[in-house]
Amino acid sequence: MTDIAVVDYGMGNLRSVSKALEHVAPNQTVVVTSDPVAIAAATRVVFPGQGAMPDCMRELDARGLREAVMAAAADKPFLGICIGLQLLFEHSEEGDASGLGLFKGQVKRFAAADMHDEHGAKLKVPHMGWNQVRQSVAHPLWHGIEDGERFYYVHSYYVAPENTSLAAGYSEYPKRFTSAIAHGNLFAVQFHPEKSHHAGLQLLSNFVQWDGVF
Repeated sequence: MTDIAVVDYGMGNLRSVSKALEHVAPNQTVVVTSDPVAIAAATRVVFPGQGAMPDCMRELDARGLREAVMAAAADKPFLGICIGLQLLFEHSEEGDASGLGLFKGQVKRFAAADMHDEHGAKLKVPHMGWNQVRQSVAHPLWHGIEDGERFYYVHSYYVAPENTSLAAGYSEYPKRFTSAIAHGNLFAVQFHPEKSHHAGLQLLSNFVQWDGVF
């Protein structure tokens, strides 16, 4: 049986994610797979991502992965990364695309009118680089990670959940946005833990030990 399945939908930073998981879980089996059967059989599932929402959803359907991903998100420890967070919601402004709709809410682009700091200097989109994450809830995946720790981001869109109690963490750019959500066996983040040095590896280590209870 596979311990950890990394969903391969033809996009995303799959190799760096799988290597980071192998680093923190040397005694567990990590596979990168586009096989729905392998995903269903895995103990834990990770959906990493980079790229545009319309392309992501198209590839999920083309590879027959939609149902496997939805089932994994419903019944086993599941970690979504970047677009792996965004696709959990109903709709994205990126390409006017529908997501999986597991949670009510929208994926929105950073508004051009807001893109300036407190001194009036222009901020760039995409939001790229290191930023603090404030923890909204105590969660097993935050174990050993200080509140306000910095993680690495590359994104132009962010999630706006209808149910604000989903939020497990937030960042500011320049306004506050949800950077992590938690619901039962599911945890998903906008930042890239595989690119976030010690804090990111700690989060991944927490995930591979997590029993999915929250």
